[in-house]
Amino acid sequence: MTTVSHPPLSTPGWRAWLIWSVGVAAYVLAITNRTSLGAVGVDAAERFHADASTLSLFAVVQLAVYGGMQIPIGVFLDKYGARPIITIGMVLMAAGQLVMAISPSIGVAILARILLGAGDAAVFPAVLRLVATWFPAQRGPVMVQFTGIIGQTGQLIALIPLAALLYATSWTITFGSIAGLGILFAILVFLIIRNHPPERTADVSVNTDTGVVRVVTSAIDTGVGIRAAWAHPGTRLAFWSHFTTPFAGTAFVLLWGMPFLTAGQGLSTAHAAALVSVYVVAGMILGPITGTLSQRNPNQRTTALVLPAIAIQFVAWLVIIALPGPAPTWLLYVLAIALATGGPASMIAFDHARTHNPSHRLSTATGVTNAGGFIAALIAIFLIGLMLDLQGAGTPDTYSLDAFRMAFLTQVPLWLIGATFIIIERKRTRIRIGMDPERRKR
Repeated sequence: MTTVSHPPLSTPGWRAWLIWSVGVAAYVLAITNRTSLGAVGVDAAERFHADASTLSLFAVVQLAVYGGMQIPIGVFLDKYGARPIITIGMVLMAAGQLVMAISPSIGVAILARILLGAGDAAVFPAVLRLVATWFPAQRGPVMVQFTGIIGQTGQLIALIPLAALLYATSWTITFGSIAGLGILFAILVFLIIRNHPPERTADVSVNTDTGVVRVVTSAIDTGVGIRAAWAHPGTRLAFWSHFTTPFAGTAFVLLWGMPFLTAGQGLSTAHAAALVSVYVVAGMILGPITGTLSQRNPNQRTTALVLPAIAIQFVAWLVIIALPGPAPTWLLYVLAIALATGGPASMIAFDHARTHNPSHRLSTATGVTNAGGFIAALIAIFLIGLMLDLQGAGTPDTYSLDAFRMAFLTQVPLWLIGATFIIIERKRTRIRIGMDPERRKR
């Protein structure tokens, strides 16, 4: 990358705020698309006559495509900028939801989730790029936090209005309506968003720590970049932090939370949706708090925030699973809040990636890090569905609380493996940067 002499923007104008607002609105719709199946999982199982493993496959394929597209999306962003990437992302998601609306079979529905995952993968990194190019360096971290928080309202849209529309109309009308919104937003993005301010002649990246503005090019050997990023223990610490903290919440809200709460715990659909909404709102509240604590204690992020968030989720699920009958309502709300700690804690992984990688490798390291959480989530979602099937409880008619207990126990190995690697890579990182003495060889 080549350094240029343009100073960073001092004050964002109305155009910057308009472009950011459109980008964030597109991100809200992307989150709605991502979680649309979670709110209607039981209906999907009945429509496609799908057992639990097959239902899991919908989410697994979507997350696998999302994770696999992270690094390619970074390369495309480097070359073409945010405007065309978000536009294409919205069109792909619209196509995915249209296919889902008219899908006659499981195979076609899986194709729909592939399109959805590919489109979803494009939006968030592109909006973060808009933040870097249109806002001054010192506002970058705050704008990123706001982008993430506002985007999570998409989960609330999926939970309440989308589910209500489905029950009031039909499957085809509901998912066709989301597809229509996707096309409208694709047009809006193309008309309003611009890659960079008019006074600049190239798409740029702003270093939020130094304010240095750089022209970003695609002339990067991604293979070398990936190997170099992974070689640093700080990147591996970031990967395992993102692998371990958010997957339980993702599996809960993306697919298995509503069936567990309704068929397993006996809650009404409205009550279950309200409880999942608490998960979303709690994450939005905890995000700025976690971000502030991370900023104030950069050397204790893992021990003070990441590992405690994992422990809280682990304990909350074990308590729910250990109870002989349905959990009291207040305890289910505790579970929702405990799971909500995972999302904000996972953002600390990107602090690790940014801290331990040079600017020319940051996009690659961020892509590697972001893939971690989605790899863990797709494993968790699939294992939960597989365990339900193995117990003969793979359809809405056969779901049971005991079957869900055993199914959610499959998350435990992921927490243990992830926490172990976090501790190992944290030690290696501290040795690498000189904070701890190197171990003596025997």
